[in-house]
Amino acid sequence: MERPQRLLAMLVALQANHQMTAAELAEQFGVSRRTILRDVEALADADIPVIAERGRYGGVTLLPGAEVDLSRLTGSEAEVLELIGVDLARAKQLGIEAATRTAAQKLAARRPWAFGKAAGPLPLNEVVAIDNRGWFTRDDSADVAALIRDVRRGKRLRIDYRASGAPGSRERVVDPYGVFSRGGRWYLIADVRGEPRMFALARLRAWVVLDEDRQIRADVTLADLATNLATNLEERHSIYVTAVLDTKIEDMARRILGSRLLSVEPTEASTSVQITVGYEQLDAVRQLLQFAEKIEVTDPPEARALIASLTRTIATRHRDTASR
Repeated sequence: MERPQRLLAMLVALQANHQMTAAELAEQFGVSRRTILRDVEALADADIPVIAERGRYGGVTLLPGAEVDLSRLTGSEAEVLELIGVDLARAKQLGIEAATRTAAQKLAARRPWAFGKAAGPLPLNEVVAIDNRGWFTRDDSADVAALIRDVRRGKRLRIDYRASGAPGSRERVVDPYGVFSRGGRWYLIADVRGEPRMFALARLRAWVVLDEDRQIRADVTLADLATNLATNLEERHSIYVTAVLDTKIEDMARRILGSRLLSVEPTEASTSVQITVGYEQLDAVRQLLQFAEKIEVTDPPEARALIASLTRTIATRHRDTASR
């Protein structure tokens, strides 16, 4: 969550609870206590009546009678919040659609910001559109809002999860940090016997809250853990495949292969380029079959042999089908 979004969300949380500890806010927003205290200072500097008190009975308090006043936002701040901070699709999954719609209505009521029709730049929301959904995907995740409610109880979970490519699911006990959204998909971030894992909610069959406090590492935040897991996934390569690709589908290959496409180099022929693709395992070279006659795998020999074997099997199967 970006800082402008977090500051607004903190105000909404404090308005609902009046007082919360820095630790509670840190856990809720996946940041450190130090970051929360810096956010409180920023709110106070903006003349918002928020105070932080130390001690056993201390905490972060929004003074009685204070409300989240969106009219205090500057034009540029409100524009940014409207553009990236009000995502009704995500809000519905999280179970906070009504509150998000209210915020959106309040932001809309402030239009036009500082801009007039005769002067100044056009508003951001007129020239930028953002859609966080992934391409050609559907939402088949578990109940995200229910999972978040259970994670916030601070307990261990027993999950029934099917690993990618596995024929069935199995149970495991995890220590959850929270949920993470990327590319239109949701993931549960949790430790399994002290090791960080990322579980796709699309393959999470069920979960049970255990009567045991979660055992997470105090020096690790949800945001940092999610970023590290995603980065490691994208950069983990043990197989490097070289291929010659038709230049006509280079753009499509870049889009499909993403970070797996490690290099694109010209060849002597103007109609082709040489590409290097990184995979975790040899079997993943199957992904290149979708480029059909527009690609030729040249190295390593094992990858070339696998592609040849797969294409023979496909050809035989379809030839048999055609003769029936």
